[in-house]
Amino acid sequence: MSTSAPAPTPPPPQQEQQSDVKPGLRKPVFVKVDQLKPGTNGHTLIVKVLESNPVSQKGRSASNHLRQTRIAECLIGDDTGTIIFTARNDQVDMMKPGTTVILRNAKIDMFKGSMRLAVDKWGRVEVTEPAEFVVKDDNNLSLVEYELVNVAEE
Repeated sequence: MSTSAPAPTPPPPQQEQQSDVKPGLRKPVFVKVDQLKPGTNGHTLIVKVLESNPVSQKGRSASNHLRQTRIAECLIGDDTGTIIFTARNDQVDMMKPGTTVILRNAKIDMFKGSMRLAVDKWGRVEVTEPAEFVVKDDNNLSLVEYELVNVAEE
């Protein structure tokens, strides 16, 4: 009289094994300056700072008790072109001419019809080792003027 034992069931797959790996992180895709388009965001770039010009704030005397926002317009670029980067507060200190920076999760803002690159609270500006490329300074994307055209759907 032989009784066959039921086949052992495999243990359920363990989902909690990789708790140290953060979900949703993907490898950064580095883009070049000449690939930037109006209305896009989530860009990661390695750029050199060519110049940094502080923007003076006008008409803010009523809100002196609020922390003053420091803004600088910085001309940045890589080997494909240049664009104006709007640096705010602590970013202004990092954007010194000659510095190489990595911009993470940068977005394109439109200002008077031209593109500006910016990094808000969801992105990051990091100073890195000097890059090897030579900046192509005759292709400034911030000098291209765009016009918003509404297309009527019929």
